[in-house]
Amino acid sequence: MVAASAPQLAGWLNVTRLSLHVLAASVWVGGQLVLAGLVPTIRGFGGDATHRVAVAFGRLTWPAYWLLIATGIWNYLAIDHAAATTSWNVAFAVKMICVVVAGVGSFLHTRATSPRARGAWAGLGTLGAILALILGVALAG
Repeated sequence: MVAASAPQLAGWLNVTRLSLHVLAASVWVGGQLVLAGLVPTIRGFGGDATHRVAVAFGRLTWPAYWLLIATGIWNYLAIDHAAATTSWNVAFAVKMICVVVAGVGSFLHTRATSPRARGAWAGLGTLGAILALILGVALAG
C-alpha cells in the first residue's frame, strides 16, 4: 500500500489566483441564476425596471467574466502540462468552448430585440456558464 501524502495548505499566490477565479465565477454564474429568479418580480414593477436592472447587472457581471478569463489563463499557466492526461485535455477544450458559448450567448442576449431571441440567447449563455463551472470543478481534481 502506498502511503498518501499529507494534505498541505496552498501558497498565497495559488490561494489568490483560485479565490479570484471562484469569486468571479460566483458573480458570473450565480448572478445569472439569481437574476433569472428575480426577473418575474422586476417585470411587475413596470416601466423600464427590467432594462435598468439588466444594465446594472451587466456592470457587475461583465467585469467578473473578464476576471474569469484572466484568472483562467493564469490557472492554465500554473499547471504542469506534462502531467495532464488526455481526458483532462479534452475536458479543458470542452470547457473553453463552454466559456466562449457563455460569453457569446450572454452578449447576444444583451443585443437581442425580441423576447424570443433574448430568451434563447440567455438560455444558451447560462447553459454554457453552468457547464463551464462543472467542468472547472472536474478539472480541479
